[in-house]
Amino acid sequence: MVSLKDLHKISDYEWEIPKSAREDMRVPVRIFATRRLLEMAMVDESLQQAINSATLPGLVGHVVVMPDMHQGYGFPIGGVAATRYPEGVISPGGIGYDINCGVRLLGTRIPVDSAVGHLDRLVSALDHYCPSGVGTTGHLKVGEKELADVCREGSRWALKQGMASEDDLRRTEEGGRLEGADPAAVSKRAKERGRAQIGTLGAGNHFIEVDVVEQVFDAGAARAMGLAEGMLSVQIHCGSRGFGHQVCTDYVDEFQGAVKRYGIRLVDRELVCAPLSSPEGKAYLAAMRCAANYAFANRQVLAHYARRAFEESLAGKVDDWHLHQVYDIAHNMGKIEKHTVEGEEVTVCVHRKGATRAFGPGFMGLPEEYRAIGQPVLVPGSMGTASWVLVGTQTSMERSFGSSCHGAGRTMSRAQAKKRVWGEALRKDLEGMGIHVRAGSMAGLAEEAPEAYKDVDDVVETVVGAGIARKVARLRPVAVVKG
Repeated sequence: MVSLKDLHKISDYEWEIPKSAREDMRVPVRIFATRRLLEMAMVDESLQQAINSATLPGLVGHVVVMPDMHQGYGFPIGGVAATRYPEGVISPGGIGYDINCGVRLLGTRIPVDSAVGHLDRLVSALDHYCPSGVGTTGHLKVGEKELADVCREGSRWALKQGMASEDDLRRTEEGGRLEGADPAAVSKRAKERGRAQIGTLGAGNHFIEVDVVEQVFDAGAARAMGLAEGMLSVQIHCGSRGFGHQVCTDYVDEFQGAVKRYGIRLVDRELVCAPLSSPEGKAYLAAMRCAANYAFANRQVLAHYARRAFEESLAGKVDDWHLHQVYDIAHNMGKIEKHTVEGEEVTVCVHRKGATRAFGPGFMGLPEEYRAIGQPVLVPGSMGTASWVLVGTQTSMERSFGSSCHGAGRTMSRAQAKKRVWGEALRKDLEGMGIHVRAGSMAGLAEEAPEAYKDVDDVVETVVGAGIARKVARLRPVAVVKG
């Protein structure tokens, strides 16, 4: 079990477990956290998982752990690791089961005061148009050929269906499409699960939330994003649904044999991996990109239906009901990128699991209006608490492979939350705070209770204090749809 004495303090917001802590570690572990958040993390195996992750072949720099860390499958959630490309390995556990789980933020020019009387109708419309729950099917069902198009084209498929604009795609990570996706690398079972789930929210911590921009910290950045105090905004948090989960399941099983074929010694079987240059590694990368594109399309379709809900509920009642895209970003992804490590520019596969890309100003992959401010970073909280809009920094490029936190981070499991929280009482508490709630079940609502999570403000203060992100705006929820 890791204890504070095993850590070297770099600053109030940054700590290190040196490579010498265990003889099989290939790189150090760098942790962004306050002492309080570190102590909270020590109730589970997240730091031990980070140390285990640091034993994988081909790692460069250091394994990074964000302040919203908690225990995951193999890697900790909130973990970032970069392996040299193509000599290193790729590990599905370092990316996650919900491939390209991410957040989309939409902005409006709707003052909360003009909409407050219509929020109950609005959240009901969102609940209708954006189905949620385990195994739920959506308004769309695609055939095998069209699903292959979704896998290859991502958000651009939704554009062809009239469900997106070019501005939506410009303001989506990678334009809403990863190149190199190959549907042939995806199993029949994954395709079966994916055909009817495009445009669905899912369950767990996925949600659609209507927020008000409570406070702006960087007027210039907020103006570039079209965010203003007192105006409504919408967050959509979901991923690749059963499609991505099946892709991960399939390759975790496949890689059990791959580690033996390539003589890779693992300290934890959940860290199964394959060389990036191997047939197995290439196949997983191609299938993962299919799931990533599926998730981009899924959030785009949900955004289309959210716009329909706003039009149905608010047209003629407010001056301008339209929703513009601020940004869409992934937090479970493997990406081939160039980073400077110990003075050398290297091509790496960056595994981000529960961590958000946070590239700094000047990155040419950003839309022109964001290049001067850095990439938007979206950090949702939990129901009843704040969410944050940040931007990446040059420091994040130097210290965290251009990455930041992705949310508040759990402090108790879903099972523990259901034992401690009564869903109906939580719903009443939230409504007493002026938050309109629609939930698929009271048990599902209890799993995502605010007390099951860390304080998102503490998490954000940590990444800002460490210099790997900068504050733009704080959002406060007024309505939420949960699976």
